[in-house]
Amino acid sequence: QVQLVESGGGLVQAGGSLRLSCAASGSIFSINAMAWHRQAPGKQRELVAVIASGGNTNYADSVKGRFTISRDNAKNAVSLQMNSLKDEDTAVYYCYAQMKISGTNAYQNYWGQGTRVTVSS
Repeated sequence: QVQLVESGGGLVQAGGSLRLSCAASGSIFSINAMAWHRQAPGKQRELVAVIASGGNTNYADSVKGRFTISRDNAKNAVSLQMNSLKDEDTAVYYCYAQMKISGTNAYQNYWGQGTRVTVSS
């Protein structure tokens, strides 16, 4: 069974930092894009940052210059370094990956269970 497992959420004061990590496990043949999304209370889930298999990255305007996404292809892992956190960053953060499972022909979308980040002012 393929799964994404996140860690690193928690409570932090405004202006502080947190690092989220996510590791994929199971019979994975290859991983294409990996990303972090978030969903704040009462709002739709939104893309925070995405990283391609080759390392190209893209960020939501609201986090540019504060968040950094990175990946370790050898470990099937992706991380999100979050600095200068603001109240509006409070949300549940979800790891996402496009993965091709061994024995299949197509990439599919996989999501982690979510990790909560709370920023207090």
